[in-house]
Order: sequence, then C-alpha cells, then structure tokens
Amino acid sequence: MRPTAGKVKESLFNILPRDFSGMRVLDLFAGSGNVSIEALSRGAEKAVLVDASSRSAATIRENLRRLDLAKRSQVWVLPAARALRSLAQHAEIFDLIFIDPPYEQRLVGATLTLIAKNNLLVPDGIVVAEHSRREPVKPEYGPLILNDQRRYGDTLLTFFKATARHDPVA
Repeated sequence: MRPTAGKVKESLFNILPRDFSGMRVLDLFAGSGNVSIEALSRGAEKAVLVDASSRSAATIRENLRRLDLAKRSQVWVLPAARALRSLAQHAEIFDLIFIDPPYEQRLVGATLTLIAKNNLLVPDGIVVAEHSRREPVKPEYGPLILNDQRRYGDTLLTFFKATARHDPVA
C-alpha cells in the first residue's frame, strides 16, 4: 500500500471544490481510503472504495468505522477492471473518480479507457489520476478530456473532465 502523500492529498483537495455535498465518489486502488474519507468528510453522499487487497479493505473498513462514515460507503475487494464492469452493469455513475494504481504498471491508461467505455461519470464529472510522471497519459479517452496536470516530485495529478455522454468507446 502506498498512501497518497500528505502534500499531494492537500494539493488535490485545494484544487477540487471545497463542498462535496451530494457527490458520489469512486475510489479505485483505494489503499487506506484516505481520499474517499476526505471526500465523505466534505459532504459526499456516497463513496465506493475498490481495492484488490483484502488487507487494504480491512484497513479501509476500520478507518470508515472509526470515523462513523461506514453507512455512506461501500468497500469492494475486487480488481479495478472487474469493479468497473460491475458498476456499469448496475448503471452506477459518479461525480468524481479517483484512481491511484501502483506505479510503473501501466494501469492508468487502461483504467481510464474502462471508465470511458462504461460511461461511469456524470456529464462534467471529474477523474483524477495519481501516477508516476514516467507513465504517459493521452490527452483524451473517449469523453474524458485532459483538463489539468500538476507535478509533485515524481507524482502527477492528472485531471480529466467528462464531456457529454456518448456511445461507449470501442
């Protein structure tokens, strides 16, 4: 588990809106769940946290329980790709999706492609990818258009904004 560094997390939440009231958040490769916990504490209506590690999931559940946020969250122990397909089958959509896959495994582009293909964002929704600066991203993935990018040492926060919904990406 590689939790989002304090400086990067602080910067992320300085860039995003202060008020998350009513937002639905998806946190892929959730690790400790700290990003979703912050979103929930800022008023997010619901957070779905996905991590393939049962040990990470146990940590997330405990953190959510201690902070009395468990009722507004779901923790899924699945690989991100399977979770995305399942969420699409249940017509789930989100206002904010945060992805923080393990560095140097080329998962950012593949995950962004699946998010776009499965139409998991509301129009004008945001996807934030935290990734190594050595892992390139394209300027667009179907309806996801690169909107901003910030560098913090070796880490990039890359922001994609969803354009109007359209047919799934091929």
